[in-house]
Amino acid sequence: MVAGVVVDASPHLLVVATEGGGEARVAMSEGTRVWDGGRGSFAALAPGRAVVVRHGMERPGADRVWVDITRVIGTITAVGRASVDVDQGPHREAVTVEIPPKAMTAVLVRHPRLEPGHLVDVICAVTPDGPRAVAPGTSQPGHRADASPQAPVDARVADVSHGSATWFDGPGFGAAYPALDGEGDAGGCADAPPGCVPLPLLSLGSVVTVGNECAKRTAEVTVVACGCVAARYCDRCVQCGTSPRGRLVELTPVAFAALGGELERGCFNAALRHDPGVRA
Repeated sequence: MVAGVVVDASPHLLVVATEGGGEARVAMSEGTRVWDGGRGSFAALAPGRAVVVRHGMERPGADRVWVDITRVIGTITAVGRASVDVDQGPHREAVTVEIPPKAMTAVLVRHPRLEPGHLVDVICAVTPDGPRAVAPGTSQPGHRADASPQAPVDARVADVSHGSATWFDGPGFGAAYPALDGEGDAGGCADAPPGCVPLPLLSLGSVVTVGNECAKRTAEVTVVACGCVAARYCDRCVQCGTSPRGRLVELTPVAFAALGGELERGCFNAALRHDPGVRA
């Protein structure tokens, strides 16, 4: 996996300045699929554009390249004629998302309540004016953000939890976890809501084992951020059958794609174990 900014590109080679300050050179082929707000071409790989590249999974070289992709997840605070304002929680900035007419039709199919107080989740393209919605990331939960279902306080934490994994716009190979401890330096929020899946309280720096039940891939991932907003989404993923309700983890784009996830699809059916000694 490679993430960074395009330095040079041809139909045979992509050169990327990586997040860590190095340079990666990835072979391209006719089989490489490019996402640029939808199906794209090699012409989208202009110098200066941000990319996430998955290589070596289906064939030597790059099999997928996502160009200027981002995601907005949170509570709607205001609605304009062709935009929504979104509160992404205490750890991410509030944003205004443009929703052009072509995307509005698709968004409304899966997010019928574009109203303040309801949750939204959209896959976006990065533009100079801010994120522009391309498609819904998942279906909109039927509940308001302040009325999310919660697991009973005495619910047992399973050895392996089942639900969905999503992604957020973060660097590196890491995860945002929805149940960080709000005490001390653990990194959580004291007023974070409990989710509808009982999860153990962890701290930043903990390691979780995430399994993609659709692609049959598993990896140990370090918790690098608080994902408390994900706890409000008591929803399902339907990438391969229907997952149990609840978001278990939000992965960075690199981690999500490395586990076989397709960024534009938004989620995969997941299994999670907080003990890295045993695979999920």
